[in-house]
Amino acid sequence: MAAGGLLTYASRVERSNVRAAVSFAPTFSRRMAQPIIPVRPPTTGGEPSEPPRVPPTPRWIDALMLCVVAAVAYGIMRAAAEWRAPLSPNVRVSLSARELPYYAGLSTLRMSIAYVLSLAFSIAYARIAAGSRAAERLMLPLLDILQSIPILSFMPGVVLGLAALFPGRTLGLEIAAIILIFTSQAWNLAFSFHQSLLTIPRELNEAATVYHLGFWRRFTRLELPFGAISLIANSMMSWAGGWFFLMASEQFTLGASNFRLPGLGSYLAAAAEAGDTHALIFGLATLIFVIVMLDQLIWRPLVAWSDRFKMELAGGDVPQSRLLDALRGSAMVEWVSSRVARPFARTLDRSLGAPKPTQPKARRRRDVARARVIRWGSLALLVALGIWGAVATAGALSGMTRADWRLVGVSAAATLLRTTIALVLAAAWTIPVGVAIGMNPRWARRAQPIVQITASVPATAVFPVLLLALLALPGGLNIAAVALMLLGTQWYLLFNVIAGATAIPYDLRLVAESYHITGWRRWKTLILPAIFPYLVTGMITATGGSWNASIVSEYVTFAGRKESTIGLGSLIAQAAERSDFRLLLAGTLVMAAIVSATNRLGWRRLYALAEARYRLD
Repeated sequence: MAAGGLLTYASRVERSNVRAAVSFAPTFSRRMAQPIIPVRPPTTGGEPSEPPRVPPTPRWIDALMLCVVAAVAYGIMRAAAEWRAPLSPNVRVSLSARELPYYAGLSTLRMSIAYVLSLAFSIAYARIAAGSRAAERLMLPLLDILQSIPILSFMPGVVLGLAALFPGRTLGLEIAAIILIFTSQAWNLAFSFHQSLLTIPRELNEAATVYHLGFWRRFTRLELPFGAISLIANSMMSWAGGWFFLMASEQFTLGASNFRLPGLGSYLAAAAEAGDTHALIFGLATLIFVIVMLDQLIWRPLVAWSDRFKMELAGGDVPQSRLLDALRGSAMVEWVSSRVARPFARTLDRSLGAPKPTQPKARRRRDVARARVIRWGSLALLVALGIWGAVATAGALSGMTRADWRLVGVSAAATLLRTTIALVLAAAWTIPVGVAIGMNPRWARRAQPIVQITASVPATAVFPVLLLALLALPGGLNIAAVALMLLGTQWYLLFNVIAGATAIPYDLRLVAESYHITGWRRWKTLILPAIFPYLVTGMITATGGSWNASIVSEYVTFAGRKESTIGLGSLIAQAAERSDFRLLLAGTLVMAAIVSATNRLGWRRLYALAEARYRLD
């Protein structure tokens, strides 16, 4: 299973109870269909125990939930009316504190839509990549490239294209903002779920085969539940990443036109540009309030709910959530679950999970031939698009001089040094802290809201205020740029390490205690092998995140004052501001090439090592 005698011993313990392992896979089915009442897997084979009886929730809580649903529906309708408004090239964002609740609602709605799209994309993308080695060889490098392209590189094309698609309407800008937020949320979710699919224990895969689970039932009974803990942890990171780039997503500067959408991001950006410290503090306080509410109402209940999918034979401490406890006894939730959710799930199960009838050989041959034509046709289309893109890129870069390429090379080297320092500093503190939080439910309950708030506060809003003090330090903006990259990078590692430590089976912890394995030996034989797949996933996403953060860390604007240092992020930001698309394209391609090469030559090999050795087999 992993290096070290402890994990080898635990692996033998797992194999000795084949019936429990086989019964674990279909148990996921019953858990997904039940209300959100955690039911741990049985310690021996057979049916899971009956869920504990929960006292009914007071009626006023059901009434409060109805009010919340009505308020959300009203907010969506008001936002839809805002989207149909005529497009204005110079929208003024009010710095009045009275507008903050409205701005917060608009930004949260954009983030929610982007997250739903990111989750659907990530699950589908990772599932396709994990299902075929040929697809994986193409899709994972493409994902490396996509996460390494900075937001400023494709923002002009996205904004102009959608503005032309919806002429004279704000809807085009709203869709553009959602797409830009999507690009800051999707990639780490896709990497996370792909890593989960590759590290599913062989016993569970064999159990799914024994029970003849088709694609849909395997997905809903085994794959999605197994990846739930990692998906939820990276969902929190995706929201933090969305808040980080919110300021850039709600304001678009194209030439002389300055398009802005009302929201928290544009409010913080306007306050930073005006140097209005009071407005900046009010905006950050509102953002922190939204983050805390999301943590209490969404993330903490989800973390507690996902504990049912923890693969262990012995029970440990269970995360708690008061809201989840209230929902368990809610009559309204039970009615929706029994009348809507469960019938819908059963309908999907019957339609998508039914075994396919045996087809005649001639029809199977036709299906195989059709699939082969589709596969080769798609490959030919991709090759044609690649050739067309290469020719167009070569033509666009033909005017680049030797001095321009020298500038790009020096800038790339400077940014590479800063990102490497930021990654080393991030790993130095996130690994011990993340393990301490993930392996201690009490610490998790206390630290999770703090981590959520700290990770979600846009460093781009706080950084200009601290810039004057940082510029006085030796190294000036070079040190300040590393600090901002660290703020944008460390959370990818921390959330993944917390998820990995949380997923360590309680059985293995008991074995470590029984054998008196402590100190460095415990880290070497239990903790590091167990969190290794999550750590590699965090490093992959953190690498792309650090290069993207260079855009806002090497070129800073505050109160009309601009500070920059040499680097690829600064070069791209200034090229976008001057509309120098040739230099913008060159900087973007070099950044994508460096990130892809780093992942391919370094992190991808460790990814394969995690798949082969460090899994619960």
